[in-house]
Amino acid sequence: MTVIAYRLDRVGYSAGAVRILEDVTLDIGYGRVLGLVGPNGAGKSTLLSILTGDAAPTTGTVTLDDRPLGGWDPVALSRARSVLLQANQVAFSFTAGQVIEMGRAPWIGTDRSDDDDRAIADAISEADVATLAGRAFPTLSGGEKARVSLARVLAQDTPVMLWDEPTAALDLRHQEDVLTIARRLAAQGRAVVVVLHDLSLAAAYADDIAIIHHGRLVATGAPEDVLTAGRIDEVYDTPVRVIPDPGTGKPLVIPIRA
Repeated sequence: MTVIAYRLDRVGYSAGAVRILEDVTLDIGYGRVLGLVGPNGAGKSTLLSILTGDAAPTTGTVTLDDRPLGGWDPVALSRARSVLLQANQVAFSFTAGQVIEMGRAPWIGTDRSDDDDRAIADAISEADVATLAGRAFPTLSGGEKARVSLARVLAQDTPVMLWDEPTAALDLRHQEDVLTIARRLAAQGRAVVVVLHDLSLAAAYADDIAIIHHGRLVATGAPEDVLTAGRIDEVYDTPVRVIPDPGTGKPLVIPIRA
């Protein structure tokens, strides 16, 4: 039986008169990877901001571990969930290694701080950034910044991981590496939510897919049930062909081109 990390009940969010999310009901379980997909402007990043606690829903309720998310102490929340954002910016010229070390900040003064060196070393190895550790973060390429930021999140070592488009700036190999890490984290019992645009990549690695369209959750479930050609055409306004991957059987989404 899946243990629920987040429970969203009829969640809505408005910015002034603009309704961005409406009536989103969703359970997110430990031990699973949830791929959050949908067109640009659908509300995916806003939904992720609600999960992180950075934005409060206008309507509905959100709980984490059966506690209202708004009632979490900020330090306790930083020990429960880590966040990887699209924008990988740092205000000062820290080295990449120092940025990764920042991931351990929530554990200062606790018994977990004894694990700092191990957690940082493991994160550097997993994110493949050992050669970048001594470089100034602002000098890194977009893909290098993304990998260093991933290492920071891995070093934080939380039971819930929330990643917003972690593969957007990465080459093919590192895209696969990032999602392989997500699968490993889920196998350890963690809840991993990943916002993705590549539907085939989402299908290959996610246990569950949630499609957001015009601020509404239009489908959720196993990739092969959710990612149908008809639904993708309707949501993305683009005709596609969906075929099973010869190796895994997972859906491959191929645009139909003239």
